[in-house]
Amino acid sequence: MSHFLDRLNYFSNPKEPFSGGHGVTTGEDRTWEDAYRDRWAHDKIVRSTHGVNCTGSCSWKIYVKGGIVTWETQQTDYPRTRADLPNHEPRGCARGASYSWYLYSANRVKYPMIRARLLKHWRAALAVAKSPVDAWASIVQNEEARREWQQQRGLGGFVRSTWDEVNQIIASANVYTAKQYGPDRIIGFSPIPAMSMVSYAAGSRYLSLIGGVCMSFYDWYCDLPPASPQIWGEQTDVPESADWYNSTYIIAWGSNVPQTRTPDAHFFTEVRYKGAKTVAITPDYAEISKLADLWMHPKQGTDAAIAMAMGHVILKEFYFDKRSAYFDDYVRRYTDMPNLVQLEERTLPDGRKVTVPGRYLRASDFNGKLGQDNNPEWKTVALDQNDRVVLPNGSIGFRWGAEGRSDAGKWNLENKEARGDSEVKLKLSLMEGNGEGGGSDYEVGEVAFPYFGGIDTPNFNANKQASAVDDVLVRHVPVRRIKLGKAGEERYALVATVFDLTAANYGVARGLPGENAATSYDHDTPYTPAWQEKITGVKRDQVIAVARQFADNADKTRGKSMVIIGAAMNHWYHSDMNYRGIINMLMMCGCIGQSGGGWAHYVGQEKLRPQTGWTALAFALDWVRPPRQMNSTSFFYAHTDQWRYERLGVEEILSPLADKSQFGGSMIDYNVRAERMGWLPSAPQLQTNPMQVVKDAQAQGMDPKDYAVKALKDGSLKMSCEDPDHPLNWPRNMFVWRSNILGSSGKGHEYFLKHLLGTSHGVQGKDLGAEDAKPTEVTWHDKAPEGKLDLLVTLDFRMSTTCLYSDIVLPTATWYEKNDLNTSDMHPFIHPLS
Repeated sequence: MSHFLDRLNYFSNPKEPFSGGHGVTTGEDRTWEDAYRDRWAHDKIVRSTHGVNCTGSCSWKIYVKGGIVTWETQQTDYPRTRADLPNHEPRGCARGASYSWYLYSANRVKYPMIRARLLKHWRAALAVAKSPVDAWASIVQNEEARREWQQQRGLGGFVRSTWDEVNQIIASANVYTAKQYGPDRIIGFSPIPAMSMVSYAAGSRYLSLIGGVCMSFYDWYCDLPPASPQIWGEQTDVPESADWYNSTYIIAWGSNVPQTRTPDAHFFTEVRYKGAKTVAITPDYAEISKLADLWMHPKQGTDAAIAMAMGHVILKEFYFDKRSAYFDDYVRRYTDMPNLVQLEERTLPDGRKVTVPGRYLRASDFNGKLGQDNNPEWKTVALDQNDRVVLPNGSIGFRWGAEGRSDAGKWNLENKEARGDSEVKLKLSLMEGNGEGGGSDYEVGEVAFPYFGGIDTPNFNANKQASAVDDVLVRHVPVRRIKLGKAGEERYALVATVFDLTAANYGVARGLPGENAATSYDHDTPYTPAWQEKITGVKRDQVIAVARQFADNADKTRGKSMVIIGAAMNHWYHSDMNYRGIINMLMMCGCIGQSGGGWAHYVGQEKLRPQTGWTALAFALDWVRPPRQMNSTSFFYAHTDQWRYERLGVEEILSPLADKSQFGGSMIDYNVRAERMGWLPSAPQLQTNPMQVVKDAQAQGMDPKDYAVKALKDGSLKMSCEDPDHPLNWPRNMFVWRSNILGSSGKGHEYFLKHLLGTSHGVQGKDLGAEDAKPTEVTWHDKAPEGKLDLLVTLDFRMSTTCLYSDIVLPTATWYEKNDLNTSDMHPFIHPLS
């Protein structure tokens, strides 16, 4: 009541100052209120941002008083990037506005911490050892002592230490490990560099300078969509969020923009005022649903079926019922649709002989290699409108070649024939005529395609009878025979264009004799709107309408139809099918590469904008190259020993049309083969210490590279990946910074605890028993190792899950307490942390 009377007295007598020190009417002490009033006081404002993996990269004003952060607000000084685009600001969210509480949390790590059991052994050993390195050797080679601190991981027992002491332990451990096993047994994990690129580079540079290994991140926490390298051969590259405003039709597919893309959501809401249509595809009524003109809610995990049905509609209506001139020109010039594919014979399990799509036809297949002696096996071919075999520019074979070659580096997509540089129009389908009004020489072949929709939806044929093979679709495709081979060794190959194969796979009727394609959207055959309806639960009319509108908009605007995709679809086991169905739609509609169109994929894809200069710093390229890098997925699969529990057979994920005689072994075997052939990085690399390999090579007067090749061939050198459970091949020292790998992305957490850390765990699965088939490429040890890591060091500003399992925890500055840089692919700005 007294507070009310004070305020009433102030407002009734405004000349009398309102005092927070004493009550005007009661005289009570009110100084306790000063803390609340001073909450908003500050003596300076610092610009900073948050180094989190959210792709936001929002610039913030940090209000500081007496060295203490009091509060934070969004910066509002973003420069305009284009006159016709809205401001980027405001950029931020409630999560960013509350970050300052982290700085003064009870979880804040303030001092170097070390596991007491480890410290006890270290101090005792150091007191008698000749050197710190000898001290580390004595305790790490003592299995009883080593197990003591390993088994305490995750169970508390930290004590405070000094920087000098922990630095001495870490340095000694690294020196010993490099000398004893090799520097590639020292590894480090830190996620996406762009969120604080100087901090990332600090650790990666140190590791690279001593020969250690930097682990990958995108693939490990499932933020790299596999469909992207499958289709384009490279990691995702996407437009910034402002490009949404350039679109005229947007499908937000599994991307809850207001919640997960909060700083960017205003571009999505603002473009609607220009007339853009928006569609949300998400199983739940997510926040994005209320911002869309139409909400489609398929059953979880069935998105690929919707995408394929939309592709069916787009092909039928915009390529066959009425050809879009824009789409036609786009796919001829910018996609592989006109390329020729060889068809290979295959016998189905029911005894039927069919053909299946094989590889591209190449210049190297022809007599004289079509005049190409520079990478002919990497140059694809097509037919022109006069049925001549042509060699279009743009394939990968034109990118490289001997220095000074006239055809090297001409990696472009101009519609020109490489031989003579003449204009060419490629034939999209073998059914197209020879020139104006002419006929084309083609046959109709039966081509089989793998079907992953389940056996409850059988093949459709003219008699509406189910095929004997329910995981294979047999379609009718226009094909022709082309003479290949050297003079005197000619052969005829059956070929089809990618476009004809695509149309057949989608089940679009083209009037071919005996074709088992759909003549109506109501036919229940893959991949019609009716077929998807019973899989997804989405009404066929919705699918037809959205596909038609999406394509019609792209046709009229030259590709300004866009799909915003989020992690909701990328984290499914079959995510590549989800994505490829959508990417096919975008390529058919000429949207890829167009402003306001294409796919906008935002799952941790932060763009490292100053990458060229940063790379040399981050990986010590000014001292040594190449740096050692390793893909985390293969590494942890091997060294947490999850491969020992693997009961998924390769035959279970093979295409039903695969030649199974060519496939054998288990999942870990394929990792080993890929590492051996150089398809994957490999670290640790050799069972023998690489420094010893160099010494042995010098002793024989050989170049280390030549010696290693010879020794690998004769078997005297072995790759580490062939025996990941051998003590010589274990990772020994691991550094984690800017990451909570065990708490947020340690897939197979309990296996990490058991095999990598050697501590208490909850593994319930049984590894492969005596009766189970073992890997063929990897040595099997009857007893799996428990506790491969000698030392786990984490740098963090809070006591995270990974810290709790570490041997040494080092405090570090938060994002408001250090100088760093932060960038994103969501906007073009580089933001400082300060």
